[in-house]
Amino acid sequence: MIRLCSASESRAKLLRDFGIDFIQSPVEFDEESLQIDDARKFVYHASKGKLEAAEAAFGLEIPLLVADTVVVAGPSGEILRKAKDWADAERILRLQSGSEIAIVSCAHLKSSRRYFLDLSATHYRFAPFDEKDLQRYLDSGEWQGKAGACMVEGFCKPYIREVRGLESTAMGLQVEILRPWLEA
Repeated sequence: MIRLCSASESRAKLLRDFGIDFIQSPVEFDEESLQIDDARKFVYHASKGKLEAAEAAFGLEIPLLVADTVVVAGPSGEILRKAKDWADAERILRLQSGSEIAIVSCAHLKSSRRYFLDLSATHYRFAPFDEKDLQRYLDSGEWQGKAGACMVEGFCKPYIREVRGLESTAMGLQVEILRPWLEA
């Protein structure tokens, strides 16, 4: 049994799909306070902040699992976090359309005896998004709460032309890498 310290339905679904027993107990951490432009450093510090908040709130009686994910796109390597509103979601999805992106996730698993950290990235090359599909997706609101408004398991799936890495990393939790530590 682990404590997933995240409100993410995608992370919860991944744990269920892999048969991992967990309870879900989200924690608050102000990611907006981080002024970091490097995606790997950002997800490390955001997830580390969540881990510290989780440990303060729950202790280590049950192992804690936290994670953070961002999307990196565009020629400048812009970090695309959760869209603030419909217009922001449209802007960041248009950056991804017909482009290559990286989805970077950092996960921490901590118990009273063990500490595991993994920082991984999955790279996607997308075909241009169909305008009607994009508008339907935006109107659906399914992008809300998703890093970069990106759903590789949903809206983006038919547009994937190439993938390098694990889909679970792109969904916010690299379960295949984490699983051996859970079983140990």
